[in-house]
Amino acid sequence: MNYHDTPLINNEAKHSFEMTVEGQRAFIDYQLRDNKIFLVHTEVPKQLQGRGIAAAMVEKAFQYIEAQHLIMVPLCPYVVHYLEQHSQWAYLTGDY
Repeated sequence: MNYHDTPLINNEAKHSFEMTVEGQRAFIDYQLRDNKIFLVHTEVPKQLQGRGIAAAMVEKAFQYIEAQHLIMVPLCPYVVHYLEQHSQWAYLTGDY
């Protein structure tokens, strides 16, 4: 399934990017310090895993980070793996 039309919500109160799919919450937890955003943990409900939801969330989070001119610090293993597979986003880390 394609999740391009599913919005990614920045829930600032919970410090997470969220997508709701089939009534369930998938999310990326983050911490924001100055102009750095630390992506800490990605989670997709077990019933929704394997559908590309995590990848869609990470891609949308990267777009948000780019638009906000933030420096990304990937701490979540899934985000690190995604970056390894999609090196075009590596400049967001400031290590390009």
